[in-house]
Amino acid sequence: MSNESNGINRRAALGALGGLSAAAMAGSFAGSRAALSADQLGWDESKSEYTLPPLPYEPGALEPHIDEQTMSIHHDKHHAGYVKGLNKALGELEGIRTGSADPGLIKHWSRELAFNGSGHVNHTLFWTGMAPSSDGGGGRPGGALGERIDQDFGSFSQFVAHFKGASKAVEGSGWGWLVYEPIARRLMVIQMEKHQDLTVSGVSPLLGIDVWEHAYYLKYQNKRADYVDAFMNVVNWPEIERRFGMYTGH
Repeated sequence: MSNESNGINRRAALGALGGLSAAAMAGSFAGSRAALSADQLGWDESKSEYTLPPLPYEPGALEPHIDEQTMSIHHDKHHAGYVKGLNKALGELEGIRTGSADPGLIKHWSRELAFNGSGHVNHTLFWTGMAPSSDGGGGRPGGALGERIDQDFGSFSQFVAHFKGASKAVEGSGWGWLVYEPIARRLMVIQMEKHQDLTVSGVSPLLGIDVWEHAYYLKYQNKRADYVDAFMNVVNWPEIERRFGMYTGH
């Protein structure tokens, strides 16, 4: 089975992700203005499937704010599960297109694609959006992003209050996001239910925090607010500034 014929080729796989929540926010991942590259997303050309990208730091590097055990389980188990589910959905949809799978299940596998594909993209953005303090984590953004935060939120402290408040108030499982909206050319804070619902179409992701319980329960139990507060100490602002610059040309 060749990558360009019956298999899932790179363009088809990345194109499928292009229609998903945070993936849709990021636009075409194959493009030069994408927040994540195919390599960062773990695309294996030889196998025509996604693999789990490694953490960009050691699992304990974000201590004491996010503990090593949680990071290991979150990455090695939860994120790996989304990658497995994404590959399964892509394969089943390929089978439907070629006539080897039940077309009556297209709705099911489309939903599985949205859930697992968005879970994979969201988590890849999440890991790379954090860093230990020794490598730029924490503090506050500078340059064009810092100026735009002041412009759109009134001040950095008002942004932090908005971002933390929205993230703490997500109903059930989901995410808090700082995004760039290209039509009005402004920053927004939005909530995401699960991995893919309640988003604004067309916005580009800058900073996301995972507020599913598996992201914090071992250390913080039911104290999501404490976890959200701690997260601000490990935000990789240089990376968030890079993403902002890609979308705005700054």
